[in-house]
Amino acid sequence: MRNIIMDKEIVFSSRASKKSPYVFWLVLLFFIMAFGVYICGVSLTQVTVPSKPTKISFMRVERTCSINGIPPEELVYVHFPQPKTYSREECKCTPVRFFVILSMQRSGSGWFETLLNSHPNISSNGEVFSLKQRRQSMETIQRTLDTIYNLEWISSAAKNDCIAAVGFKWMLNQAVMVYHRQIANYFNQKGVSVIFLFRRNLLRRLVSLLANAYDKDAKLINGTHMSHVHTREEADLLAQFKPTLNVSSLIVDLSTAEHTMTESLEFFKSNRRMILYYEDIINNPKALSDVLEFLRVPVRKLKSRQVKIHIKPLHEQVNNWYNVYSTVQGSQYDHFLHSSDYIS
Repeated sequence: MRNIIMDKEIVFSSRASKKSPYVFWLVLLFFIMAFGVYICGVSLTQVTVPSKPTKISFMRVERTCSINGIPPEELVYVHFPQPKTYSREECKCTPVRFFVILSMQRSGSGWFETLLNSHPNISSNGEVFSLKQRRQSMETIQRTLDTIYNLEWISSAAKNDCIAAVGFKWMLNQAVMVYHRQIANYFNQKGVSVIFLFRRNLLRRLVSLLANAYDKDAKLINGTHMSHVHTREEADLLAQFKPTLNVSSLIVDLSTAEHTMTESLEFFKSNRRMILYYEDIINNPKALSDVLEFLRVPVRKLKSRQVKIHIKPLHEQVNNWYNVYSTVQGSQYDHFLHSSDYIS
């Protein structure tokens, strides 16, 4: 019995050994085929042959604008803006200087700006931040500044000639003093030059402020409020009003205005700047030439259609002049009583 079992095992083993070479080759063939399919798949994912020819586009590289002749220390103030909304075309390589006029109401900034805009290569965009929503945060301020200095601000100051200097006027009470650190940093980073425009005679400025505030309600010229006029008749009509100054707060008011001017100069002392006075524009023929040289634009005669309103001596423009004179006389502002901002 045991022999029979052994014989069966021998027979089974003999059959298995005969089949095993065929099984081995079948398994080997299967792995070879599978490996071949895998290699083909990997190759196809790495190298694809498009069914249609693809269009190859090349980015056009603009030629570099020349900065020859510009001193190295001034390169930060030279710009070549590329507006997104239009093409500068033939003006794209005209270097542009950025500027801002920092001033206070009734200091001659409106008149000064019309003088600048009479230059074919200067564009000053007005009192941009008179609207509160533009100055409600540093984010909105920076967005507005970026638009102006990228030559995308739409205003009547737009020119047909190539712009060489672009800016606007900014009153100190329009968030300038609130965000002065961020604004000064922005000016330094963007290469913005600052023009301070002040009025030496703060007493005359106060008279102009009160008269302008009165006309906002009175609307003396055909029922329309006008801060600036273009005829002598209109100017004389507005000058007929003589404001009454509050003498109890007069010295404090003058001191507050003076402090604001001094503080603003301190806040922006790290910026490239020039200080200009309203009285100098009137009495010094070279003052405007200095401004044009500061902006690095060709010097030429500037003109304005605006007519100055308050050109008479102070005692002819203030209703309670005797009280004002008595209050200011002997104070640190005594010289305001006698100086003028007009050519006599």
